[in-house]
Amino acid sequence: MGINTDIKQKKFKSEFEKVVVNLIFTRNWFEQQQQKVLKPAGLTLAQYNVMRILRGQHPEVCTVNLIIDRMLDRMSNVSRIVDKLVSKELVSRIPSKVDRRAVDVYITDKGLEVLSSLDITLQSLFDEINSFSDDECQQINNFLDRFRGTIPD
Repeated sequence: MGINTDIKQKKFKSEFEKVVVNLIFTRNWFEQQQQKVLKPAGLTLAQYNVMRILRGQHPEVCTVNLIIDRMLDRMSNVSRIVDKLVSKELVSRIPSKVDRRAVDVYITDKGLEVLSSLDITLQSLFDEINSFSDDECQQINNFLDRFRGTIPD
């Protein structure tokens, strides 16, 4: 089954248009797979992304601006997401030592535990859907970087 069958479209104007549609469709499909894993933990994709950023900085704190810069979905309202994570006791806010008007955000021990358990489940998902060799993954990453007009690392 290919993209033509999945979206019931017989023809595309070009192979490039087919690639664009396929990327959008695949992105949405993969988000649905991730949401199935995150839902039992009561997390959205954006909340999970914020928690991963904070874990990457741990034990250091993050500013909201740093989180915004690293978000996969730049349209997310980070302050609102942080508020929800604070209410779940997965992250905390503390007054900034550098700027009294700002707050720093850090992941709590409970947040680290939740991520640790999600890591196992998400790795199972990745293992289940990965049908590529490391070389093929590198090629795909290079293609996607070129698609966005960036030079691959």
